[in-house]
Amino acid sequence: MDVTTYSLEEFTEEAKRFVARVSPHSKNAVVVTLSGELGAGKTTFVQGVAKALGVGESVMSPTFVIEKIYKPERQKFQRLIHIDAYRIKSAQDLEVLGWKELLADTGNIIVLEWPERVEGAIPTDAIRIKFDIVDDGRIITIDGEEKD
Repeated sequence: MDVTTYSLEEFTEEAKRFVARVSPHSKNAVVVTLSGELGAGKTTFVQGVAKALGVGESVMSPTFVIEKIYKPERQKFQRLIHIDAYRIKSAQDLEVLGWKELLADTGNIIVLEWPERVEGAIPTDAIRIKFDIVDDGRIITIDGEEKD
């Protein structure tokens, strides 16, 4: 599915619509990967997801801390895990973050920026979102079923 947005408001609204379509899985965490060049909107999309889930605190890119965990007020998911893999060298580096445990928890939605850095660790049922900058807008391409 492709959607083109031309403003921050439209972009944030698309993140909200995305959250409305995603439900927790019964066997593992929901994993959402975000790809795109620097400045394409990955962190902005996570901010929109967090807002839609009722996260009250400010959401920033965890480039230097790698991972941030948020507790949504709305109980669709128990935790929003935001991972920025930009500084990670391989999939094995995710193990330090407790990757297997994060994946096993059905209450988690894990949103991972720069998935190409850790491709071997991404589950096959991950929802993949790609952001492309075009003229004065963004094309958001969503690949993957929002299913159980």
